[in-house]
Amino acid sequence: MTERTDTEVVTRKPGLTGGEVAERVARGEVNDVPVRSSRSTSEIVRANVFTRFNAIIGFLFLIILVVGPIQDGLFGFVIVANTAIGIFQELRAKRTLDSLAVIGEAKPSVRRDGASAEIHTSEIVLGDLIELGPGDKVVVDGVVEEADGLEIDESLLTGEADPVIKRAGDQAMSGSFVVAGGGAFTATKVGREAYAAQLADEASRFTLVNSELRNGISQILKYVMWMMVPTAVGLIISQFTVESHDGREAVRRTVGGIVPMVPEGLVLLTSVAFAIGVIRLGRKQCLVQELPAIEGLARVDIVCLDKTGTLTEGGMDVSDLRPLDGADRDYTARVLAALGASDPRPNASLQAIIDAYPRPGGNASQDGSDEGSEDGSQDVSQDGRAAKDAAADGGWRCTEALPFSSARKYSGAAFNEPDGASSTWLLGAPDVLLPTGHGSLAEVDQLNNEGLRVLLLARTDRPLDDPRVAETVTPYALVVLEQRLRPDAGDTLRYFAEQNVQTKVISGDNAVSVGAVAGKLGLPGADAPVDARQLPADQDEMAKALEGGAVFGRVTPQQKRDMVGALQSRGHNVAMTGDGVNDVLALKDADIGVSMGSGSEATRAVAQIVLLNNSFATLPSVVAEGRRVIGNITRVATLFLTKTVYSVLLAVLVVCWQVPYPFLPRHLTLLSTLTIGVPAFFLALAPNKERAKPHFVRRVMRYSTPAGIICGLAAMLSYLLARHHYSGSGALDAETSAATLTLFLLEVWVLAIVARPYTWWRIALVLAMGVGFLIVLVVPWLQSFFALKLVGTQMPWTAVGIAVAGGLVLEAVWGWVRRRDTA
Repeated sequence: MTERTDTEVVTRKPGLTGGEVAERVARGEVNDVPVRSSRSTSEIVRANVFTRFNAIIGFLFLIILVVGPIQDGLFGFVIVANTAIGIFQELRAKRTLDSLAVIGEAKPSVRRDGASAEIHTSEIVLGDLIELGPGDKVVVDGVVEEADGLEIDESLLTGEADPVIKRAGDQAMSGSFVVAGGGAFTATKVGREAYAAQLADEASRFTLVNSELRNGISQILKYVMWMMVPTAVGLIISQFTVESHDGREAVRRTVGGIVPMVPEGLVLLTSVAFAIGVIRLGRKQCLVQELPAIEGLARVDIVCLDKTGTLTEGGMDVSDLRPLDGADRDYTARVLAALGASDPRPNASLQAIIDAYPRPGGNASQDGSDEGSEDGSQDVSQDGRAAKDAAADGGWRCTEALPFSSARKYSGAAFNEPDGASSTWLLGAPDVLLPTGHGSLAEVDQLNNEGLRVLLLARTDRPLDDPRVAETVTPYALVVLEQRLRPDAGDTLRYFAEQNVQTKVISGDNAVSVGAVAGKLGLPGADAPVDARQLPADQDEMAKALEGGAVFGRVTPQQKRDMVGALQSRGHNVAMTGDGVNDVLALKDADIGVSMGSGSEATRAVAQIVLLNNSFATLPSVVAEGRRVIGNITRVATLFLTKTVYSVLLAVLVVCWQVPYPFLPRHLTLLSTLTIGVPAFFLALAPNKERAKPHFVRRVMRYSTPAGIICGLAAMLSYLLARHHYSGSGALDAETSAATLTLFLLEVWVLAIVARPYTWWRIALVLAMGVGFLIVLVVPWLQSFFALKLVGTQMPWTAVGIAVAGGLVLEAVWGWVRRRDTA
């Protein structure tokens, strides 16, 4: 891109009057696109109630209500309770998201009646004059009225990587953002007519899609439906043939065979786990703009950090001013004061200079004079007074300005000085403005090694719109800035190291300076920083260099994006954190984008997660929540699908043997509640630090399929042996009780394996489920209610023996599968 600035002299427009705004509101010409951070209440209710499996279970429940007894319809009440819990938790998550979205909502600056004020996006009307500055998002379509070096990035809309220079009369499209300069534009399209509204505001919508976990569960449910239909048809025919003398019993046994095939609680628990994750993170002022982001963080193995605003706090302090080649200190101070006054929207570096060298009438910040060496403090204080003295001699008039850009690494301004002379100045990175080998660079490197940030003030004879303006400059002074480290950054970096997540610091600052800051925080590899200008352009070669390094400096915004892509090409799941407009492209392309709440509007708009408290220390909580969700849902899915597999297998075996189905609905409701339903809720919400692995469906089926087959075969064997052992009236109940005992013991065994590694509460959970079943067996009225009564001692102990044998086989098979997974 040709770098140039055309500061257009435009009379400052007053904007609409209060009366004109009222007229437009009355006509409905308002930006009425709702800011939606969550699904509506009706959508949540529909999503939880009107599901395919709820329809199946509901239909079977109505059949049981007709044929009775009511205890065989308990599964219907369980579904109602599960659905109510799901709705309740998602509504809680909705309230959390909505309240956080209001906090994090961007408020554009609108000029009305000649005065600027921040208003909600929804309050913008047609014809409003909206002001723009670096990092601001263009919230509606419009026409540029004022432009002061205005550069807008439209890459999110057009894919064009280079910023576009805007002048008065040019179009500004909603969804683009300002990377340099400032200006104002008039809104010509608002509401749903605006370009970004037509694209739909997906970045701020609460969603359960585009997630490996959700897609995997949907795939599993599709397989279940394929198995259920033919199996259920065969079971119906079989039971009405075997129980032709008792139609009601045939119906109950058929329903008892179909109901457990449905993994009814799996989708519910997944939604609840996500919803509770949102609520937990919301309490820590963390806004989840895309729900799968919680899951995505469980899969991240590399976190790319922008230094400024992440490892360091946003503010900086001038600690020293070092004139070069005998430059006059007082004159240099006046130049810095003029440069600060020339930029209406200074970045953090320039703000520090403004604080230390205020424009006439300003007060020097104590930050600039209280920190640094004793000599530096004195110098800054004297320079501040010199800047004030400059006002007495007359003002410096800015005739042209070149706003700071992360791509070029410097800003500039041209002045008419008080004595009538003209001068043009640049302020930026020394290693960009000075040629390689310049004597001042050694001093810069020394300062960078101490973790200090250094800017060069230089004079140029070329006009600011000359593409070669930075090629021949006269250095005047080094401005030394001290960065404020975040007190919690070191602990956060150590957390990632403990969790086997690599940390890469990617910054536009000098590589040595970035490495020194990272070294103070204990980041491994910080002693070998890499200048990104030396990185190879080839993606594969770049990926190799990135994998070998930890700290990268002088990175351009496009390079940040390329670095994320290079790491992804090597199979890494990459999270990117940032707060500046230079981070937007990388945040958008990363698997997970994390923005600080104080970041630019554009950054917050593209990030999936916004840390509203601006605390980098919140990130481990987000990672832990993601790992909890994906790891625990994998455990829970194994429990549910084990039940589905053995239910389908039992139905097939019953059809083949032409015998009554071994269980009534009440038996399997009891077993599901004790071995799946209740434990699954606890397991789904428990802490889990293990990093998630890919191929969710394959891993779950590898464990649940053999477990279901073993449970089904063992239960059927126990049932068939009991049919040979018992005879006479009540034989079927005794046979069912023996099979139920075997199946319960094996399901508890599966639960005990899934619950590993053990903690005291997990052991207590497994034991409590066993005690619950024992209570049913020994309390007479529960025996009657659930039609469970063990008869004699031989067959019950045989059922226990079969369960133990099945458990040993289960341990062997799962051990073999586990070894294959880790191989």
